[in-house]
Amino acid sequence: MALEQLSIVLGVVLGFWIGFWTRNVPSAMSWRIPLGIQLIPGLVLAIGTLFLPPSPRLMVLHGRHEDAERSLTMLRGRNGDQGGLVKVELLEMQVETILVQRVDGDVTTKGVFDELRAWKRLFGRKYRDRTMVGVLIMVFQQWSGINALLYYGPTLVHSIGLRGDSITLLVSGGIGIVQFLAVLPAIVYIDRWGRKPLLRGGAAIMATAHLTIAMLVLMLEDEWATYPAAAWIAVGGIYVFTAAYGVSFGPIGWVLPSEVFPLSMRSRGVAFSTASNWFNNFLIGLITPVVINFSASGTFMIFSTACFFAYLWSTYLVPETANVSLEEIDAIFTSSAGMEDLEVKHQIEEELGLTALVKELGEEQ
Repeated sequence: MALEQLSIVLGVVLGFWIGFWTRNVPSAMSWRIPLGIQLIPGLVLAIGTLFLPPSPRLMVLHGRHEDAERSLTMLRGRNGDQGGLVKVELLEMQVETILVQRVDGDVTTKGVFDELRAWKRLFGRKYRDRTMVGVLIMVFQQWSGINALLYYGPTLVHSIGLRGDSITLLVSGGIGIVQFLAVLPAIVYIDRWGRKPLLRGGAAIMATAHLTIAMLVLMLEDEWATYPAAAWIAVGGIYVFTAAYGVSFGPIGWVLPSEVFPLSMRSRGVAFSTASNWFNNFLIGLITPVVINFSASGTFMIFSTACFFAYLWSTYLVPETANVSLEEIDAIFTSSAGMEDLEVKHQIEEELGLTALVKELGEEQ
């Protein structure tokens, strides 16, 4: 999941710098070129779908197991003589599908009210705490201020005393580069360092960086020309914040929701967490220009306060999920949801013959 964050940031960086280098192209080509370049990945995706086999999981969900096996064999590139591992993977998909159906009902025959009742379970006693972890990680991810800087970078950079279109754009472009570089070590060491220490350290650094910038803007709002070095200190604060975000709330925001929910509720839990991300993203995009116009220092103070609360939340309420067993996760949330899923899963594996097949393949090795 951390790779998803890397891909998002890479797209942001490429999009910004393509626009930057074409901004002075004469005539309408200055904006037509970036838009035209965006067509390239879209065309690649469109053409690629013509050769992409159907989703094996979707086939299993609809009971088309033979079609699922053919699709999975094509994706894995194994011929009939090497189909043992394909059969294991196919049976695992069937196990997961049956597990969800036993817990949640058959999704292919559900009505609207049945679906709403299934989503309502996220707020029941068994899953409520897990749901809040998924929702709040996305709340703090957005209210840390990262997308305010990406969306309104030149405006915010102008508020810390830098003048001129080129310099404000260059500094804004550096935000994406810093974030991209910061995500790389997080991908490599996220399991070794753990989620909780990264979230706590990242939140503390982000809160401090925003507070420093807010104080500089408050004291020097009308005197930047007298203290030019202070403006570059503020720029450094922005980059420190961005680096801290890149190794903490950026990638972990996508990892944590998938780890706190048991298998039967994972898809809904992750989907609801993602909805929280985009809703708060919308709010940040909507109110940031208004808040900047009202008070530039207040804008950074809001982000600092959000990061401070993120520190308290990650210190006292977020569980460590790296290399943690289902029993430990259940104990943290005082719920047996994970172990209940595991018991049903083992029963289904026996019924479908997955356990016997794995044992047989192990003996052949």
